[in-house]
Amino acid sequence: MERRAVDDQESSPGRDGAGGARTARATVDENGVVTGWSAGAERLLGYPAAQILGRAAASLLAEEPTAGELPPFSELPRWHGTLVLRHLDGHHVEARVLAHRRRPDGVPGGAPDGTPRGTTHGTPDQASDGVADGGMPGWLLVSPVAGAAPARQDDDALVRQGFLDSPCCSTSVYDTDLRFRRSTKSGRGVLGLGDDDLRGLRLTDVLDDPVSEKVEGAMRRALETGQTQYLENHALAPGEGLEHSWSVHVYRLEDADGRVLGVATTGHDMTEQYWARKRLQLIAEAGTRIGSTLDVTRTAQELANVAVPALADFVSVDLLASLDDLPEQPPGPLRAGDSLALRRIAHMSVFPDVPEAVVALGEVDTYPEGSPPAESLRTGRAVLHRVNEEAIADWVAEDPRRSARIREFGFHSAMTVPLSARGTTLGVVALARHRHPDPFKADDLVLAEELAARAAVCIDNALRYTRERATAVTLQRSLLPQSLPEQAAVEVASRYLPAGARAGVGGDWFDVIPLSGTRVALVVGDVVGHGIHASATMGRLRTAVRTLADIDLPPDELLTHLDDLVGRLATETEDAERSATEGESRGDVGATCLYAVYDPVSRRCTLARAGHPPPAVVSPDGTVELLDLPAGPPLGLGGLPFESLDTELPEGSLLALYTDGLIESRDSDLDEGTSRLSRALAAPAVSLEALCDSVLAAVLPRRPSDDVALLIARTRALDTDRVAAWDIDPDPAAVGEARKNALGRLAAWGLSDAAFVTELVVSELVTNAIRHAAPPIQLRLIHDRTLICEVSDASSTAPHMRRARSYDEGGRGLLLVAQLTQRWGTRPTPTGKTIWAEQSVDVDPDPDTSFTFSDPDT
Repeated sequence: MERRAVDDQESSPGRDGAGGARTARATVDENGVVTGWSAGAERLLGYPAAQILGRAAASLLAEEPTAGELPPFSELPRWHGTLVLRHLDGHHVEARVLAHRRRPDGVPGGAPDGTPRGTTHGTPDQASDGVADGGMPGWLLVSPVAGAAPARQDDDALVRQGFLDSPCCSTSVYDTDLRFRRSTKSGRGVLGLGDDDLRGLRLTDVLDDPVSEKVEGAMRRALETGQTQYLENHALAPGEGLEHSWSVHVYRLEDADGRVLGVATTGHDMTEQYWARKRLQLIAEAGTRIGSTLDVTRTAQELANVAVPALADFVSVDLLASLDDLPEQPPGPLRAGDSLALRRIAHMSVFPDVPEAVVALGEVDTYPEGSPPAESLRTGRAVLHRVNEEAIADWVAEDPRRSARIREFGFHSAMTVPLSARGTTLGVVALARHRHPDPFKADDLVLAEELAARAAVCIDNALRYTRERATAVTLQRSLLPQSLPEQAAVEVASRYLPAGARAGVGGDWFDVIPLSGTRVALVVGDVVGHGIHASATMGRLRTAVRTLADIDLPPDELLTHLDDLVGRLATETEDAERSATEGESRGDVGATCLYAVYDPVSRRCTLARAGHPPPAVVSPDGTVELLDLPAGPPLGLGGLPFESLDTELPEGSLLALYTDGLIESRDSDLDEGTSRLSRALAAPAVSLEALCDSVLAAVLPRRPSDDVALLIARTRALDTDRVAAWDIDPDPAAVGEARKNALGRLAAWGLSDAAFVTELVVSELVTNAIRHAAPPIQLRLIHDRTLICEVSDASSTAPHMRRARSYDEGGRGLLLVAQLTQRWGTRPTPTGKTIWAEQSVDVDPDPDTSFTFSDPDT
């Protein structure tokens, strides 16, 4: 360890006036060994440095202290007291000692980097300490040399003059009547009057401000109680145009005998600290108030609301008009010479209705090159302006309205701050002052940049969300039915409501699918999750349902096939996520679904559901019932069966299918939502469209958290005279009788134009059933908007068309059926299958028109 002594006389004059030797300084390490010794210490105790360095510091004590007399030095940062020391010549020296604990980082007393003071690269002033190893752990001891600083007669005068000439402490003293007696130099400067002008007046006489009354009240309390009073206030000093923030202490003055002499006030100008604190508070407030939603306009307005009036008297937030189209790629950099089109998104003022604004909300204004907004966006830097600057004057001169507003309201200072986030330029914030007398300062510009940066990230998030949501909504709506198909089985009305901004677009869907035999399928489903992925999955499931419905699968079988499909989609998703190296997880694939088939001929409805809310049925008398339909597992679990329910629905019944977003919410339980739905469905309505609206209004919360799909159907029944059915003997000779019965029914219905095609279809379908199927065989004709011919048998083998060779005697029947009818097909039944063909017909104006029958045996 280096030990050295440095002559105190090397110190600068400011260290100790007549010489550094008037202060004794020494350092002691943690082991109590003296490591530094100054000339002042040698003068105090007579030991030269060479003789004392390396010795135990305890050897300098005149008397060895006991353990109980020693303070806990290891726990103290500093110690002071009186020690009796032994001089070199043996006499005792009573010295006042101040000891500072030193740590390895040099605090206190060491260099900031921990380098010991007094080393070769220290400054001259550092070297003047005359001690070594200052940055090492241990203690620094200082003591005035005897006689170095005796009390002087002029000390009181020195203190008084230092007090009166204080440049930062504004102090005034008052007598017991609260009248001025004297003020410090700073106090006189604040009040703008000298002592002779102030003496005899009260503070309320000097300052015409409510603040003076509060201070006088504090004076009275201090006089009466003797307790120091503290208050903070904001006041405009006489002759100044700027308001200051003051920290004021009021205390009672007493003489040595306790006699009350008066009261004093001491004020410290805390304006800078006040505004610094306000800026921090504003930034903290901005963190909670800006970005509360994913709505671009609301976020911009939140920024304006935070800045007014705390920072500015008027604020406008403009976004690039090029963002209106929600481009996938951000706009490129702005080039010099380009004019700038900005859309006003938000503004705020200290005055109601924002009278300063030249541009209305939603309008687009063009800013030329050189204007403050354009320059801030082009350079990407915030700029502070005085309104009388040449650049602003030239820009405003070209706009009479803007020029008039500046003169009318007296704008004097402005700032423009670009809105940028993630490398994308979004717009600009303009802040201006007219009522606030202070111009913007550099600190205000920094604060504005901080607020704009926070808001820009929130606005960018909102823009990204809006873009994705718009894409998802467009995708989802394109996948939903654009219009419901015409069919005679039910009258339908529907509603689809995307979720609010917090939840995003989901995968709810509904569908109405016409089936053979005038039947209709009603579908409602809900895919797990939200966003584009949920919408795309919904589209795949809806397509699958329509495909499965086209082959006329029963509801329970259709859900089984759909369950397999969802399971395969989930596997594909998992495989894709495992192989992907980037991108967000698309989440689990799952769905619920309700599938119902209604037959207006039999008035029976067959339903099955997969984890979906049960449908509600409203009977013609207004009774509402939730069908006791087996729930079934959600789609995608696999391996579990689905059960169907077959029920009769009287003509005019209402069947309501919906997704869980209609009855479930955070604010109420499922039973309460179901009860609200039942009451709403039971209420009378002039139409199904009106009923849909009233249901949504009565059941949904103000801000739904999930998508909602609602499908309401009113059942119809086909008149019995529009349906004809015959049992067919499994004998080829019965074909002729079947044709005769069919043509006779067509004559009764006035469908003479359909006789030829119907005769051919009946012949082909009945003949095929007799030849290739099993009894019982039945022929049925249904006259609705079309003419439907159905032949049912007990065989599950479905027919198919084939191309007959030129020498084949048969094989052309189904081909002819397909060519002559609108559509044909087959569907399974519990006992076999039904083959059907459908053709458009025109009603014969003369239903008695006779038909020409073919030979029954042909």
